[in-house]
Amino acid sequence: MDNKYLEYAILIVVTIIVAWLVSYLLRKAIDFFIKRNSKQLHVDPTNFIFLKNSISFVVYSIAIFWVFTKIPYFKTLGTALFASAGVLAAVIGFASQKAFANIIGGIFILMFKPFRIGDSIEIASGHSGVVEEITLRHTVIKDYEFRRIVIPNSIMSEDTIINSSITDKRIRKHIDIGIAYDADIEKAEQIIMGEIIKHPYFIDNRTDSEKSDGKPAVPVKVVSLGDSSITLRAFVWTKDFDTSLELERDILRSVKLAFDKSDIEIPFPYRTIVFKNKPNS
Repeated sequence: MDNKYLEYAILIVVTIIVAWLVSYLLRKAIDFFIKRNSKQLHVDPTNFIFLKNSISFVVYSIAIFWVFTKIPYFKTLGTALFASAGVLAAVIGFASQKAFANIIGGIFILMFKPFRIGDSIEIASGHSGVVEEITLRHTVIKDYEFRRIVIPNSIMSEDTIINSSITDKRIRKHIDIGIAYDADIEKAEQIIMGEIIKHPYFIDNRTDSEKSDGKPAVPVKVVSLGDSSITLRAFVWTKDFDTSLELERDILRSVKLAFDKSDIEIPFPYRTIVFKNKPNS
């Protein structure tokens, strides 16, 4: 009996080692295929990465099934569990409903592709970044501080997602700048337009007919009259979300310096404080 238990233990250990080795080699092979061929074949790597992340689950499931069929005790246990499958299914279903929801959510993401690996997205909770990985359970987003945000697939499949890369990566960025009421609006508009056109990330998105009709490369419009300032908004095209952020930061700095040279004020909020003297009693 002792020898038989030893054989079973060796079988379990060998099965686990083989399952780990097969899983590791398959993941490495798929990873190599993705890096080498996805760009050459112009194939979306999302499907392959999802497959790579599913390999371990599939291989270990097969390994567990193999162990159950080879060891009589487990085989008898499996038969008993199958006989009470109704109760077992209810218990497992209740305990793992979130896990299954995440798996189904991952499959839906893979099928309908609301986003892909490498897409710049923003979700309703306010998190934004680049999709780095999609697994059976969760989606990993690398934000712009290089932190990893791990979000369950069930949430990703139900949440509202702003995808800046789904069809066209170009972005029309809105840059708002406030000027004082006594400032020269036309001069401020020309300064803003000139600073944007000089920026290397700026894209002139006008058609030939729009250029011949004299449409400005960067429309600058008055969008609000605030308590202490006039807000000018520049509509700027750039190649993608990341460069739009860089462009905005650079333009805010260069416009501020240009305004200082031209005596155009970016005002502070003004407050009028009234002091009332208490009448003598």
